[in-house]
Amino acid sequence: MAEILQRAGAWTFDGETVRIVPGTERQVHQLRKALGEVAVPLRAVAGIAYEPGGRKGGRLRLRLRDGADPLSQVASGRLPDAADPYQLAVDKDRAGVAEYFVEEVRNALLLEEVPDTSCDRYLLPGPPVPLTAAGTDGTAAFDGEHIQLEWNWMAEQSKSAAGPRRLLLKELEGVEWTPALGWENGSLRFRPKGTHPTLKPQHDPNCLLLWGVRQTKETGGAVLLAAAVVARLPHPSAGHVDAAADPPESGAPSRSPTAGKDGERSDTPGIPVAGEADHDGLLRRLRELGELHSTGVLTDDEFALAKKAILDRF
Repeated sequence: MAEILQRAGAWTFDGETVRIVPGTERQVHQLRKALGEVAVPLRAVAGIAYEPGGRKGGRLRLRLRDGADPLSQVASGRLPDAADPYQLAVDKDRAGVAEYFVEEVRNALLLEEVPDTSCDRYLLPGPPVPLTAAGTDGTAAFDGEHIQLEWNWMAEQSKSAAGPRRLLLKELEGVEWTPALGWENGSLRFRPKGTHPTLKPQHDPNCLLLWGVRQTKETGGAVLLAAAVVARLPHPSAGHVDAAADPPESGAPSRSPTAGKDGERSDTPGIPVAGEADHDGLLRRLRELGELHSTGVLTDDEFALAKKAILDRF
């Protein structure tokens, strides 16, 4: 078990799941508090890194596979660091713990042979519903099947005259979240199926305006609602990714069908955990890692970590 506890939150890794729990202190971004605990299965992880900083310490960053997480799909790397649940500010005196955490996750990724390719289905669930998002000119609510848009006194005449807007999830092609940047407004736009004119956010009856000066307040609710909708729509890459690279499965991370102790399946692809074939299997895996290292696929550090993990199984 690898674990790191910080004021901004806690990360733990048990070999199968990176569990992220946000902190409760006042300075923790409200988006992270609203999202709550996140359990990231190892097969959804593309990489992890610790970035040393100055006197204030460094930062842990967890990189997910493209298409694995509805929130990451919607945010598309545009969340501020403080709001990103897959980042953790690390105090300077905890740098060693952060580096150990990185080694453990990287080691597991190598041994489990988790691909960093795109996913054709979400491996993390979307935020739970119902959800409500407040915007500049109204509010949006989502109950899992319907989106309700209500306008306030700041809405343009074209919106307020049309009255509340109700959209069925099955009528949607997609949803787009554009963050507010400084004084520049953002938007939460729902895209119905079919052809529709492109209107500015303040005039689009399917769009909630997000005010730039209220960025912190409006970012959390809008992006979480968008992620909840996206999670319930067809995956954008469904049918376009080789399913053999990531077989469908519900619940725990994928496992290899390698025979192990007492006839059980091994937790590590290509490495049996017991039996007569153990020794030969481990040696074969060492040779494979050596070839990956000699061809430059694995760095010196990655090769050393993977080699140590295999030798520990002898």
